[in-house]
Amino acid sequence: MTDRIDQQLAFLVEADKLKSVIRGTTLNDGSRHENTGEHSWHIALYALVMAEHSVTPINVDRVIKMLLLHDLVEIDAGDVPIHSAAARDPAAQAAAEQTAADRIFGLLPPDQCNEFRVLWDEFEAAATDDAIFAKSIDRVQPVVSNLEAGGASWTDYNVTRDQVEARVGAKVRRGAPAIWDTLKTRIDAWFAA
Repeated sequence: MTDRIDQQLAFLVEADKLKSVIRGTTLNDGSRHENTGEHSWHIALYALVMAEHSVTPINVDRVIKMLLLHDLVEIDAGDVPIHSAAARDPAAQAAAEQTAADRIFGLLPPDQCNEFRVLWDEFEAAATDDAIFAKSIDRVQPVVSNLEAGGASWTDYNVTRDQVEARVGAKVRRGAPAIWDTLKTRIDAWFAA
């Protein structure tokens, strides 16, 4: 039992490093950039609150687990904002994230390692209803932050309305079209101003 607890504690200590990974998105008030730990908590809350808007029935507990786990790879692979130049090499980023997932989930006891890695892989594949909704919600939170913060990272990365639609809208619409319809009105107004 001691070995199991030691492994779990090692994983949790490692996960604390997410608080040091700074993202491209700011807090809603624009005062500073958020860290990935904050983002993970916030999107889990988004999923809990917005689950009723999934286009298909979902298991919100599984979705929240995916959202809490999916960005752990940023400890090793870093955060790559979708509108940044670094986002233009998705194959290299995917390879770095796979390696990070092997290492980080490998800190856990084998049963938890397998369970968490399966959830992480499911999120990445975005082929199940739960994963599709999780991916959608992961894209919603930065949009809301940008709208609330006066376009913060959109301005930093010279993002166009078409880029938001292509890089974000398609993913949100796939799992939560009603949420995208509501956001689209606000996005259009922001870009028109």
